[in-house]
Parts: sequence; C-alpha cells; structure tokens
Amino acid sequence: MSVNSARRIDFELIADLVCDGARVLDIGCGDGALLQLLEERRHVDGRGIEISQAGVNACVARGLSVIQGDADHDLIYYPDRCFDYVILSQTIQATSNPKHVLKELLRIGRHAIVSFPNFGYWRVRLGLLFGGRMPVTKDLPHSWYDTPNIHFCTCTDFAALAQELGARVEEAQVLDAEGERMGVPLPRPLWNLFGQQAIFLLSSDAPVASENAAS
Repeated sequence: MSVNSARRIDFELIADLVCDGARVLDIGCGDGALLQLLEERRHVDGRGIEISQAGVNACVARGLSVIQGDADHDLIYYPDRCFDYVILSQTIQATSNPKHVLKELLRIGRHAIVSFPNFGYWRVRLGLLFGGRMPVTKDLPHSWYDTPNIHFCTCTDFAALAQELGARVEEAQVLDAEGERMGVPLPRPLWNLFGQQAIFLLSSDAPVASENAAS
C-alpha cells in the first residue's frame, strides 16, 4: 500500500483509540510513523514488527524498538495478552492467512485495532461493473498483477470474520474518499457502500489459543 494523506488521518484516528501509557505492538509498522506518533502523543511502550529490512532500518533511525518479522508466521512466538493493543494498519489484506493473523492479534492483545481498504466501496463496485477490470484507486493503487494485496475484503466481510472468531467490536468507523471521518453519520448497513477505509477496535473476552502453539 502506498503511504498518502489518508494514511496519516488513519494514524490519527488509531491514536485516538489507544490509551495513554499502553503496551502496543504495531505489526507491519512500515517506516514507524504510526509507532512514533503513539509514543509521542500517547506515551506508549511501543514495539513493532516489519517484514522489510528497509522499513526496519527506517524505524531504528527513528529510535523505535522494531524487529524484522512476518505477521503470517512470527506472531505465534508472543505470549497471550502480552500487549494492551495490537495494531494491524492497512496490512491484513496483504497477509497469506488473514483469519490466522486476526486470531493471533486477539490472543496477543487485550485489544486489536485493524484498518483496511474497503473493497465494497461504491467506486470500486462501479469500476468492476462498467469497466470490467480490477479497480485502481488512491487506496488500491496497484494493478491486479503486481498488487501486494492478496485477500481483498469489505467491511461486512471483516465484521463477519470478527464475529466468527468471537471478537467483540468495541468501536468501528469508516473514512470517506478524502480519507476523512465520514461527515454525515451513516447506519452500519451503509458503511460497506460509502466507506473507502475502515477501522475496527476489537477485543476478546477470553484468551484465544494459538493454532501453532507448542504442545
């Protein structure tokens, strides 16, 4: 995913969901912009995982505690409830096994914050309907053959997966085409049509066992 102004607003809204002084793990933290914002604004005890060496280097240059790792394979090494918040920003659609990754987020953190581009957005639907081709937009900037996104989903898809895993949706919001919070409150059935991005704050009442935990 490209980094743009919408991502910056996305980061601001995520920061609003995090309590001061919390223990935070930012998965797929990129160049560390969100983690740095959380440390400066919320004074969190922050850690990060980033798959690219360039991203890790950028984070270390910011003075952040970040290691190289892969969300699909490395989350199993974290113990249950070791963080207050586990954040996955604009990344779940690029993972090989989103269900496994979300389950691990709910196991590791007391809360999980997930943001993603909504593939049910009306412009995307129209592009497929009238253009007959996979859409290219500001939030989905890659062509189908070179996109890092391998599991597109809609707000409805994600909410259904969260329910399947027994997660509670504590808060959810959608952003418009400009990357701003929706100016007019919409009923949730319309989020899937008019929200270009979505942010979900989830929690789970009971620890979720890791699928790959050692016996």
